[in-house]
Amino acid sequence: MAKKRQSFSKDFKAKVTLEALREESTIQEIAVKYGIHPNQISQWKAQAIAGLADIFERPNKKSEETRKQEEEKDSLLKTIGEQKVEIDFLKKKYKQIYGYDPIL
Repeated sequence: MAKKRQSFSKDFKAKVTLEALREESTIQEIAVKYGIHPNQISQWKAQAIAGLADIFERPNKKSEETRKQEEEKDSLLKTIGEQKVEIDFLKKKYKQIYGYDPIL
């Protein structure tokens, strides 16, 4: 019978990874202590090191792509607003000239 796949909580992963990052014990010793394969601990450690720079990213700093998308969205919304004003103006003029609302 196949062994059921284990899943670990984020708190447990953080605890084990922090211990591996401290390097007070070898990965093999940590693996035995927590009953986890050493490769798994190495993967978690590598993920933590790779994601470490993201922790210090300023949350209000936007990427260039995000900024461009927001500018394009603002431009499109401005155009839609202008068109709505024009349509409302033309409807009003049409009603003044013909006496009833146009079918639009």
